[in-house]
Amino acid sequence: MDRKTFIKSVSLLSISSQMMSLNSLFNLVTDHKIEKPLPIIFLGHGSPMNAIEKNEFTDGWSHLAEHLENVKAILCVSAHWKTKGTYITGMKLPKTIHDFGGFPQVLYDVQYPAPGDPELAMEIQQHFKDHILIDHDWGLDHGCWSVLMHIFPKANVPVLQLSLDYRKDPEYHYQLAKKLTELRRKGVLIVGSGNMVHNLRALNWTEGSGGYDWAVEANEKFKELINKQDHVALTQYSKLGKAVQNAVPTPEHYLPLLYVLGMRDKNETAYFFNDKTMMGSISMTSVAFGLN
Repeated sequence: MDRKTFIKSVSLLSISSQMMSLNSLFNLVTDHKIEKPLPIIFLGHGSPMNAIEKNEFTDGWSHLAEHLENVKAILCVSAHWKTKGTYITGMKLPKTIHDFGGFPQVLYDVQYPAPGDPELAMEIQQHFKDHILIDHDWGLDHGCWSVLMHIFPKANVPVLQLSLDYRKDPEYHYQLAKKLTELRRKGVLIVGSGNMVHNLRALNWTEGSGGYDWAVEANEKFKELINKQDHVALTQYSKLGKAVQNAVPTPEHYLPLLYVLGMRDKNETAYFFNDKTMMGSISMTSVAFGLN
């Protein structure tokens, strides 16, 4: 091989390597695609105590396992990881984070030892270099593990968390989700964990079940718009009136819903479950799309 040919070959190899890096997510979602995309799920997670209790809500989560096949990994968007910028966990063994206070010791003793998936995290990050960064410090917070331990009690499916950039508006989160949609065909289960109605300041500690009028109104409005696939109204939720403003005083518990809606196919019907308002101002309402 002469010098000119050698230099040309090296240049082509360099370009090829760059293209492989830029197209890593393309390869991720096109290689070994499953025939039907995995479901997408938004879970109202409520109290951390649901992790160790058996009740109507944990039963609802557990029953999801009957509809989930070919799950190779889980990408969870939790209300409890807010960051400056968007991050994805990239460690092999994410720690169990007990990010709460004032609960019985038995809850702090819970461990959810699911593995991570550094390769998947890197492939996602390579495709979104300007938007998603790798994190090696976080782990799995209670918005994630308190629900997954009922769906995947063996903790044998790799779990990654995606953080919420608190500087961005709802439309940004919705659009980012749309760009991640093809992960569903790679066997990645998308789980959003938060609460449609979440106003801790208004909690009625003496009322276990039931909701204020505005909480029930907001919950019903969200379900109506989800059924109508009016995602514009749902991303512009602050314009939906006083009841919704009371229901979503801060965005972090609502935004995981937008990630799920952003990945919804227009032909997928909403399946609502755990549809109940608790302690006046918390909605446990959950919704799934694409269930088998």
